[in-house]
Amino acid sequence: MQVISNPTQDEIVIAANALKKGHLVSFPTETVYGLGADATNENAVKQIYEVKKRPTNHPLIVHISSLRQFPIWAASIPDYVNELAKNFWPGPITFILKRSHLAKDFITGNQELVGVRIPKHPVALQLLGEFEKLGGYGVVAPSANMFGSVSPTCAPDVLDDIGERLKKEDFILDGGDCEIGIESTILLCTEENIKILRYGNITRSQIENLVNIEILDQNADSNVRVSGNLVKHYSPHAKIVLDQKPTHGDGLIALFQIPTPEGVIRLAAPKDIKEFGQTLYRAMRLGDKKKLSRIMIISPQINEISQPVIDRIKKAAAE
Repeated sequence: MQVISNPTQDEIVIAANALKKGHLVSFPTETVYGLGADATNENAVKQIYEVKKRPTNHPLIVHISSLRQFPIWAASIPDYVNELAKNFWPGPITFILKRSHLAKDFITGNQELVGVRIPKHPVALQLLGEFEKLGGYGVVAPSANMFGSVSPTCAPDVLDDIGERLKKEDFILDGGDCEIGIESTILLCTEENIKILRYGNITRSQIENLVNIEILDQNADSNVRVSGNLVKHYSPHAKIVLDQKPTHGDGLIALFQIPTPEGVIRLAAPKDIKEFGQTLYRAMRLGDKKKLSRIMIISPQINEISQPVIDRIKKAAAE
């Protein structure tokens, strides 16, 4: 496995060739680091499941470089989805649609649906573009960590989690820290309505401002399996406890205005919700490195902007 920091165009071409040959490439997106494989190569995709110890019925999201690739993966795209895609892509939003013939069971978890997105990070876009120049159609890229654990927001996290599980032909492209730090918004899109299956940086209000279609909340009935929809997910080794007073030896993640009691290890003091999202996973990982048994998280006030952060910390704290 090779780690390439601040990859050049030529190095990204080499990584794209590795993808085309069936190898794995971890790369940064604006949300978290992904572990990429050719979405049409069953053997390559199988390696992702093996490296992550991910259940094979848990579907993967296809990453593409431009809107022209979108109809290749989705059998039908409602007009409102095209409108949302034009406004939010590249960016942290994933659309779940009826799959095309190209989206096979080994990436959809045997569902008749497929998730697609265009990431915003320049390294990701360059890699996907070069891969498509080689004849590739798309890259599946779940978070580059062991299944159910804390997602990686920098290349050293990837190396710590799965470096030893990667092969010598695989790559990690180090493009620095992720800008957002939590995963994309996921929308299940039908002709009748939108269901928010996972909260992310793109909010309900932003969607409502663009399209006139019914939007159902995350709690609406849905049997669709998507990334991050398990009750417990994004979990460190330490026990996560929410909204209780920390005691001596505990870790603490809370907004900066909340003081740190004596004997408590401050892991993060974000100044606002944006920074909370950026630092959450990094702080939980720091707690594990310090071998803390408990991490206390004081939840931010719930509103539309804080929803994705609260969603992640509740899943991390679930038993």
